[in-house]
Amino acid sequence: MNVAFQMDDLSKLNFTTDSTIELILESQLREHNNYIYSPEDLFIENNQVYAEACKVTFKSKDITNYKCATKNKIKLSDMKMIFIRQDPPYDMAYITSLHILELIDQKKTRIINNPQGIRNSPEKILIFDFPKLMPPTIVTRSKDHVIKFLKKYKKAVIKPLYGNGGEGIFFISISDLNLNQIVESFISKNQEQFIVQKYLPEIKSGDKRIILIDGKPVGALARVPKKDEIRSNIHVGGSAKKTSISKSDKLICDAIGPELRKRKLFFVGIDIIGKYLIEINVTSPTCIKEIKKLSKVNIAKIIWDKLA
Repeated sequence: MNVAFQMDDLSKLNFTTDSTIELILESQLREHNNYIYSPEDLFIENNQVYAEACKVTFKSKDITNYKCATKNKIKLSDMKMIFIRQDPPYDMAYITSLHILELIDQKKTRIINNPQGIRNSPEKILIFDFPKLMPPTIVTRSKDHVIKFLKKYKKAVIKPLYGNGGEGIFFISISDLNLNQIVESFISKNQEQFIVQKYLPEIKSGDKRIILIDGKPVGALARVPKKDEIRSNIHVGGSAKKTSISKSDKLICDAIGPELRKRKLFFVGIDIIGKYLIEINVTSPTCIKEIKKLSKVNIAKIIWDKLA
């Protein structure tokens, strides 16, 4: 089977934690032909979608020992599956790659996640489809709206709509002496609206990343922030801890699962703080390697078994 991975350059990845590497290794165990390329390698020629891709092979248990052949032109319709795995930012370059991939006949080539599903499911806005599951939240570019929100809830977290990895997230409170400057700075740095959520003190104990495959939860990871930090993301120093999927977590998964399947969002990661759904990650969900290490749940295997 020919499989392609649209992803960031191998040289930029952390091989000890990267989820895409884990997917490729499992694919290799099944003797698939694995091709990798970056979004900028995509092109259209004679109404066909191609990529300048290299065939990759990991040569030993040392995953940093790999062979990536010289890039060659491949027709993506010759692939049985394509995984969209590049990290955000979710910008026009990202969206353009989705439009190009949509030209491929998905009855013959399965694309994970579905490009239209990704495009129509911005990760921090998708939660508004499930208002009973989310904390008090506004999306705005108005300083007055932020002040009004803070007068009601006293403390909040402000973050960009299209950031990732914990970047650009700040704690704000109505008592901040420089509150106006913080919000004005945020407005000047973001062209689009941003998100403001009620601060949840449960974040001190961490959040929970749950992986859903085809709308069903298969594994979870607790992420605990550093002392005096509100961001629990592993990228910014949060620590990974073993955890399980609670009854309330399962209720959240049951509520969102049908909509994920409807949008053909096969591989999804959700973030939960306490009893609240915070984010639905559909672009390039992570943490499957940490879950495997801590909980012995092989999500890459589950994915490939489900796709077989």
